[in-house]
Amino acid sequence: MSKRFFNFLTTLHVGLFLAKRQIKRSSKWTTVLIVFVMTLTFINLVVVSGILVGLIEGASIAYRAQYSGDILIAKHEDKEYIERSTDFIKRAESLPQIESLTARYIEGGTIEANYKTKNRESDVIDQTSGSVVGIDPAKENRTTGLKSLLVEGEYLSPNDFGEVLLGSYLLQEYFPGPESLSISGVKIGDKVRIKVAGQTREVIVKGIVKSKIDEVGRRIYFNDRELRGMIGRTDYNVDEIAIKLKPGVSESAIQELLKRDHLNEAGLVQTWEESQGQFFKDIKRTFDVLGSFLGSISLVVASITIFIVIFVNAITRRRYIGIMKGIGISSGAIEFSYVLQSLFYAVVGVFFGLIILYFGLKPYIASHPINFPFSDGILVAPLGGTSIRVGLLIFTTIIAGFIPARLIIKRNTLEAILGR
Repeated sequence: MSKRFFNFLTTLHVGLFLAKRQIKRSSKWTTVLIVFVMTLTFINLVVVSGILVGLIEGASIAYRAQYSGDILIAKHEDKEYIERSTDFIKRAESLPQIESLTARYIEGGTIEANYKTKNRESDVIDQTSGSVVGIDPAKENRTTGLKSLLVEGEYLSPNDFGEVLLGSYLLQEYFPGPESLSISGVKIGDKVRIKVAGQTREVIVKGIVKSKIDEVGRRIYFNDRELRGMIGRTDYNVDEIAIKLKPGVSESAIQELLKRDHLNEAGLVQTWEESQGQFFKDIKRTFDVLGSFLGSISLVVASITIFIVIFVNAITRRRYIGIMKGIGISSGAIEFSYVLQSLFYAVVGVFFGLIILYFGLKPYIASHPINFPFSDGILVAPLGGTSIRVGLLIFTTIIAGFIPARLIIKRNTLEAILGR
C-alpha cells in the first residue's frame, strides 16, 4: 500500500471521526431544524414541479378515460364520416386484445332553452352550440364510463327516444361563463329544443354529465338510432370510434393492426396520446421547466442555510481548528468532516422527504385529486426525475458546506490558535 493512499485513508477516517463528534455535540434542536429545512426544500423541489405537471397529466388521464379510450379513430378532415366504418368495427372486435369499443355519430348543432317563456320577439334567445352525438349507451359506458359521470338524472337506456344527456359545459349552473356559451335554468325533466342538420326536435333532459374534458362536457347525447334518423344517415358509417384495450396491451401494436388493409385511408387511426395533439406535450414541458425554476429558489435558500450553519460553526471553533492543525491533523481531514456534516443534513432531510412524498402526499393526492377548473390535478413524481433532484440537492449541500470550511481552515494556524 502506497504512502499516498494510506494518507488518503487516514484523512477519511479522521474526517469521519470528527464529523461524528461534531454532530453528536451539536444542539439537538439545531440539528432537527436544519434537517427540517432540508426536508421542506426537497419536498418543494419535487412537489412544485409535480403539481404543475400533474395539472396537465390529470387532464390527459381524464381525456383517455372519459373520451378517447386507448385508440381513437376519427374521420379525415376532408371526409363527412369514417368510410368503411363497419370494417373498422369488425376488425377491432375480432382482436382479443380489445376490451370494448364505442362508435359515435357526431354533428354540430344548437340547443335552445326557455323558448316557451319568451314574452317578446326581441327577447334574446337562450341557446348555445355544441356537438350532437349519437351513441350506443351500453357500449359507451363500457368504454368510457359515461354513466359514472352523471351528476343528475338517469343514464340513457337502449330504447329511450326523445330523451338526451347534456354535458355540464352547456349549462350556466355548471359553467358560469359567457351567456353565449351556455343555457340557463335547465333541470332534469325539462324540455329543450335541438337543431341539427336542418332538423329541429323537442327533447327531454334525462341526465347531466359532468366532465372537465371539452369533448365530453359540450356534448348532447342521443341514442344512436334516433340521431341517425335525424341527420339522414342511412348507412352505418360513423364519425368516431373509441377503443379500450385490455391492461398491458400496446396501443401502437393495435394501431398498426388496424391500419392494415388500407383502413387508415378510410379513417385516422391514432393512439390516445397522438389524438391529444402537441398542445399537451408542450404545456407539460413548459410547466416542468417552470416548476423546476420555482423549486430552485428553495434550493438556493437551503444552500445559504447550510453555508451559514457551517460558517458559524467553523468561526466559533476556529481556535479548536487551529489546535487540531497544530497537533498534525491535516486540513483535508477537517474540511472533510464539515462536508460530511453537510451531507448528513442533506441525506437525512431527503430520507424524510421521500417518505412524506411517496407514502403521504402522492397516494393522498391520487385518491383526492386537486380540483382545478379544467382538470383534476395529481402529483407527478417519477423516480427518475426525483433521483435527479435528490442528487442536485446533495451536491449543492456538499458545496455549501465545503466553501465556508475552506475559508476558515486556510487561515494561518498560529492566528487561529490565538483567536485572531
